[in-house]
Amino acid sequence: MAMENEKAWYALYVKSRSEKKVAAQLEGEGIEFYLPLEQRLKQWSDRKKWVEEPLFRSYIFVHISEKDYFRTLVVHGAVRYVTFEGKAVRVPPQQIEAIKLYLNEKEPVSTDQEHWEVGQKVEVLSGKLTGLQGKLVDVKGKKKVRIMIDVVNSALYLNLPKNQLRVIP
Repeated sequence: MAMENEKAWYALYVKSRSEKKVAAQLEGEGIEFYLPLEQRLKQWSDRKKWVEEPLFRSYIFVHISEKDYFRTLVVHGAVRYVTFEGKAVRVPPQQIEAIKLYLNEKEPVSTDQEHWEVGQKVEVLSGKLTGLQGKLVDVKGKKKVRIMIDVVNSALYLNLPKNQLRVIP
């Protein structure tokens, strides 16, 4: 766990389909959280409608210090933290930024002439995601590549400009 006043990101597992309710309660308690939502077109028998759904079902990210650890767990709908060997696992801030970038993706402005191959391990060299590592899964023309990073037992795919990445030997 973090030092007394040092805040860190953690993944909080919540009851199925209660992500937005838990987020509202966390907000009411003054606990900083991030619930990544994406727009999806849902089909019913009589209509179609765009709805906001969680990017990661049953997970909310909380940015807390040690004093808020148990206060977060008592929120109705919160189940447990994602743990490893009995300790809550910190989520690197770069992964939170990667999720935000994924949800607000924009086109790159410059190119790179380096050769890229699917399966290569890459590292982000600039921007808010500096230091984040992933696996190259697709080359998208002259300007972009698609990389995969692991977040909360899920794969997140990001389209990034080639000039922001380097291949890790």
